[in-house]
Amino acid sequence: MRASSERSLRFLVDKWLAPEPSAAVHVTEFSRTRLGGRRYVRVETSLQAGSRGLFFFRHDDGCWCVFPPTADTPSLLAYPRAA
Repeated sequence: MRASSERSLRFLVDKWLAPEPSAAVHVTEFSRTRLGGRRYVRVETSLQAGSRGLFFFRHDDGCWCVFPPTADTPSLLAYPRAA
């Protein structure tokens, strides 16, 4: 199991975008997904080589990830036969 600090948005921004200490990091977009209404943010950083950005998605367990949560899949329900 990952430590709670490894689930934070700040940790993932540092891991994936690796901003330099002097580089500014900005949230450029935040909203909810159309399906499921789950939160997401787009974070961007500017470096000398150019700007980079990623989307981060909030999962049901509270952690942030670079991939969206799996959609709620419908399940087949079995009902007893009426007599």
